Amino acid sequence: MAENADGQDKSEEPTGKKKSESRKKGQIPRSKELTTLFMLLSAIIGLMIFAQDMIETITNIMRHNFSVERATLFQPEQLFIHFKAELAAMLVALMPLFIVMLITAILSSAILGGFNFSTESLVPKLSKLSPIKGIKKMFGTQGMVELVKSILKILLLGSIAVYFIWQARDELYGLSQETFPSAFIHAMELVTWQFLLVTLGMIIVAGIDVPYQIWNHTRQLKMTKQEVKDESKNSDGNPQIKSRQRQLQREMAMQRMMGDVPKADVIITNPTHFAVALQYDPEGSGAPIMLAKGADLVAMQIRNIAQAHDIPVMEIPPLSRAIYYSVEIGYEIPGGLYVAVAQVLAYIFQLKNGDIDGDIKPDLSNLPIPPEFKH
Repeated sequence: MAENADGQDKSEEPTGKKKSESRKKGQIPRSKELTTLFMLLSAIIGLMIFAQDMIETITNIMRHNFSVERATLFQPEQLFIHFKAELAAMLVALMPLFIVMLITAILSSAILGGFNFSTESLVPKLSKLSPIKGIKKMFGTQGMVELVKSILKILLLGSIAVYFIWQARDELYGLSQETFPSAFIHAMELVTWQFLLVTLGMIIVAGIDVPYQIWNHTRQLKMTKQEVKDESKNSDGNPQIKSRQRQLQREMAMQRMMGDVPKADVIITNPTHFAVALQYDPEGSGAPIMLAKGADLVAMQIRNIAQAHDIPVMEIPPLSRAIYYSVEIGYEIPGGLYVAVAQVLAYIFQLKNGDIDGDIKPDLSNLPIPPEFKH
């Protein structure tokens, strides 16, 4: 199991943030063997598609070069012009194959890990020039794994190449007996078959290397338990800071709520445990709204503010509990409590208008409160 510099085991799978940061640094899984495999395949396909044009071009070049006049050979300027034209013709014939292999190299490298451009990987680092680190990397676990892979790959592909040459030895010997250009065409066929067999070997190599690269990349990104905790703390925020923020938010909400109490038309209490502040606009079309509510000390503070602003306070325990548990601050009371609250507000508005004497207390002990609102 991998360890970090502090000796802690990296037993935890990398988080999404860790993978994202690694990708920004250019650290993604790559398989050179997979790219080589597709390069060989593209070379085979390219030879099959463009072989005819290439053979004709090369045949014409060889015929032309073997028929150069003797005077031209002793004139460097003419010889340069001659070979310049031949070179251009050769490049034109090979260009389609080169383009196919270039596109394949770009696309195949993105099969594992996808396309990724990182500016951080382009920044020069003096640590990469350290010979000590280079030696450690060369003789480290990763270096030994790459060495073993290279040896096994050479043995496998070399064995395939030797086997093919041995099996085709008679045809290779016979090339010298064939006429041109049939000998050249036959040679191209042998080269194509050689490429094909080596490609089959590369399938085995890539099939082993790709899972290893994915596993090794994940292993290098693994984290210790402490790293996971630190990342979670940094992402979610320090618990103490978040707790302080929540406390400040509650205090601000409390201040806003207490600031709305003077707008209330009536305060209904339990009488000491609960207090709710209601506001109703007779000219509006909505139901009464609860401006504030609280229990114990908060309820006491609501009553004190009400007394300071001459807001009627009525002790109706069942109704205060029903409103406290069923309505959130700033919302209208539910329809089931309309009748009970309407009776209370009717008394309050009659009292404000002087229609009744304040010394006369109405009997509000049997207000119609539905069972689902009783607490």
